[in-house]
Amino acid sequence: MGTHINKLVIVGGGTAGWITAAAFSRLLGKTLSIELVESDAIGTVGVGEATIPQIIRLNTILGLDEHDFVKRTNGTFKLGIEFVDWGQLGSSYLHTFGDAGMNLASVPFHHYWKRAENAGLNKDLWHYSLHKCAADQAKFGKLDRVGNTSMTGLAYAYHFDASLYAAYLRAYSEKHGVKRTEGIVQTVARNAESGDLTAITLDNGQEIAGDFFIDCTGFRALLLGQELGVEYQDWSKWLPCNSAQAVPSERLETLVPYTRATAKTAGWQWRIPLQHRTGNGHVYCSDFISDDEAGETLLAGLDTKPLADPRPIRFTTGRREQFWSHNCAAIGLSSGFLEPLESTSIHLIQSHVSRLLQLFPTSANPEKERAEYNRRCVAEFEQIRDFLILHYHQTEREDSGFWRYCKNMEVPDSLSHKQELFASSGRIGRDADDLFREASWVQVMLGQGVTPEAYDPMANGLADAQLGEFLGNVRTLIERAVHSLPTHEQYLQKHCASAGS
Repeated sequence: MGTHINKLVIVGGGTAGWITAAAFSRLLGKTLSIELVESDAIGTVGVGEATIPQIIRLNTILGLDEHDFVKRTNGTFKLGIEFVDWGQLGSSYLHTFGDAGMNLASVPFHHYWKRAENAGLNKDLWHYSLHKCAADQAKFGKLDRVGNTSMTGLAYAYHFDASLYAAYLRAYSEKHGVKRTEGIVQTVARNAESGDLTAITLDNGQEIAGDFFIDCTGFRALLLGQELGVEYQDWSKWLPCNSAQAVPSERLETLVPYTRATAKTAGWQWRIPLQHRTGNGHVYCSDFISDDEAGETLLAGLDTKPLADPRPIRFTTGRREQFWSHNCAAIGLSSGFLEPLESTSIHLIQSHVSRLLQLFPTSANPEKERAEYNRRCVAEFEQIRDFLILHYHQTEREDSGFWRYCKNMEVPDSLSHKQELFASSGRIGRDADDLFREASWVQVMLGQGVTPEAYDPMANGLADAQLGEFLGNVRTLIERAVHSLPTHEQYLQKHCASAGS
């Protein structure tokens, strides 16, 4: 690698390639020549159409107009994910992007709720959730906080058509100076001494040289995996699903502002409401169900009429041993795969891009930056992995071989510690840099059936009458706030209705 990096080559388009191109062109475009190579002949994996709130930060950095972006991607808004039949058959809960209730005297709200439950209160935690109340009534609007209280307002993300999002970012990137080249990579050239990548040659014979390469070639991991030989760490023993089938269906009659994940006999089915159609898919483990049966399960679980035939996709959950090797970083599916249960796929793309921008090398041998990048990426992947395992492992279901396996499997110590701590005292042993907030761990623990034995003794600071009044006031504030919101449909029609809706 030369002393200065002048030329960045991104291999592969899709969501990963174009998020990378957009962010680099926005933040380093004045000092870097950026070329993206992709082929229209190679399809992209379109499983990720739902996001988490961190995407708002990316859109803000890029300077995107939110309503224009939602309109052009047939998007809708998302307050959380509804989990159906996970803890046990017949159960459901909403993992929202917000907190239930509001904290008091630095004590998280769920400890007050637990104290009241121990005393006979028969309302669940979601009775005090602004997001759940809005979701139940299919309402959405901009709400920073509730009245003049300390209760935070609606935290949200988006659902959108991933291929339209990639096209939207492509137009943005090209406007910011990114050069797009059509072609399929045939060979990769490397420096004989350092082993660094120096150029790629396309199927038409064109050679494209670069100083730094980003591998966005999906599961193939053409550069980091195939060429540089970085091994893959298989996490199937904890996350056994290895297949997915996706199918679009007609739009929902009521556009609800949340994703749904329904547990099935050997996996789960997603439902993502868009303005013009509904995205659906079945993630499953082929050891426990055939592809044909999985396709039938998917179609039988649709809420609206299918618009195509299901398309199967194969994957192995896990990650690369390194995310950056030599002068090449992998972003997107080439770096690893964590199934889309908590809509983290697009987040991982943007967090890796953001991290790479922070640590982008300025010297010929960026050993320290590379080590730090890999350390942080490993930590993030493992934290998300544990959160996903929680959904599968913390279940009472034993009605199929798949669920019996998940319930009884050995899980990482990092997760069992969190489960045991919460079951004991309602406290969360959250890592400081964990993507998932304390409120997320609380909702999924409770939703999956972990009931804490005790609560934080500081929640005893209120007298019984004060506690009842506090909980009642919280519920009243929520009802008033939701009453004043428009429906999700009304908000979309007013601000960002797509041409196809």
